[in-house]
Amino acid sequence: MPGRTKARAAIVCSEFNEEITSRMFSRATERCRENGMAVTATCIVPGAFDIPLFLDLLLSRRDVDCAITLGAIVKGDTDHDSVIAREVASSVVGLSLKHGKPVALGISGPGMTWKQASDRAEEYAVRAADAAMKMTLTLRKMRRARRRNAE
Repeated sequence: MPGRTKARAAIVCSEFNEEITSRMFSRATERCRENGMAVTATCIVPGAFDIPLFLDLLLSRRDVDCAITLGAIVKGDTDHDSVIAREVASSVVGLSLKHGKPVALGISGPGMTWKQASDRAEEYAVRAADAAMKMTLTLRKMRRARRRNAE
């Protein structure tokens, strides 16, 4: 579909570990453009734990078909990274189901070192943007088929 927007995405990005997440945000935005997706909303939040609140607000918008979450949860001296990653992932899944819209989890960790998260920043961003696109198109097909079968 050259020249046509295939989907409208929101991006919610954590600014914690900003050297990593700013690259993730730039690459995800670029990949959306490459995929024919319009980024209709963005939100930068303090940390990964803050993503669900703003994701909920963005998913309620009519100009958002899907969302991409971005963050880098780096291993510290405790299991804090595991707790944060688990809670954020669980909340993101719940919000996707609540709103009936795909949400791609582009949050690295837990258990990653800063170097690992940095080395994989662009990869996580691209995969999240690609997943959001694929899920949105698949969901549209399934909903169309369901409507046809209901007629």
